[in-house]
Amino acid sequence: MRTGLFGKGWLTAGYVFLYVPILSLIVYSFNNSPIPNVWNGFTLSWYAKLASDNEMLSGLWLSLKIAFCSATGAVVLGTLAAIALVKYRRFKGRTLFSGMVNAPLVMPDVVIGISLLLMLVSIQRAFGHPERGMLTIWLGHVLTGMAYATVVVQARLQDLNPQLEEAAMDLGARPAQVFRLVTLPMIAQALASAWLLTFTISLDDVVLAAFLSGPGSTTLPLVIFSRARLGLNPSVNAIATVIITLVAIGTVAASIWIARVERERARAIAAAQRADG
Repeated sequence: MRTGLFGKGWLTAGYVFLYVPILSLIVYSFNNSPIPNVWNGFTLSWYAKLASDNEMLSGLWLSLKIAFCSATGAVVLGTLAAIALVKYRRFKGRTLFSGMVNAPLVMPDVVIGISLLLMLVSIQRAFGHPERGMLTIWLGHVLTGMAYATVVVQARLQDLNPQLEEAAMDLGARPAQVFRLVTLPMIAQALASAWLLTFTISLDDVVLAAFLSGPGSTTLPLVIFSRARLGLNPSVNAIATVIITLVAIGTVAASIWIARVERERARAIAAAQRADG
């Protein structure tokens, strides 16, 4: 009994530690005081000012575009890497390939940022392209996100029953058809999870964006970080609340979709088992 209460207490303390700061940020975004931590009444003025803050809005729009493209590219490349690691157990250079894919997981962002910056500067001097901006930030985020996507998709592929794919091939399906009709639906939940994870990682990145951004390509985290040096005001709380709302809606929608797909798959498996019985 005491052990259960002790565990519940630690769990409650963990949730309080994680979510109370977020809730306080949302509350103070409606604060009628320019001092972030002094409550002076309810107001929506900071959201009205946010609507005319071109620097903040352009940074948000750029961050959303980069995050969407980075998550999509990372999931595509991560899925291909996971398939290579799971389906092909032995090929020349497999150990090196696996190490290179997982390296961004343990490599500090500062090291990755400096390495990419040096490489891109060398390429720009040789060919005159690319200029530092949205493209270079996207390349850095794809490199980092691909490692996370590979881990998520690889874990799902390892749990799949290979007999399902073999049965499809025995029925005459080509490898591309097997992947599209059998493998892809079964890993769809992992793909959605990997996309959301890499989207979030890209959206809040500061280090890589600081190294790889150029004039006119300042992401939202860089805008907030630069303003934090001069002292935050509730307009930052307002944009953070907007982001939290968007992420929460996306997470809830993805969770509902994943749960619905899982229920449909369970019903299909149960129906197939009854038919075989």
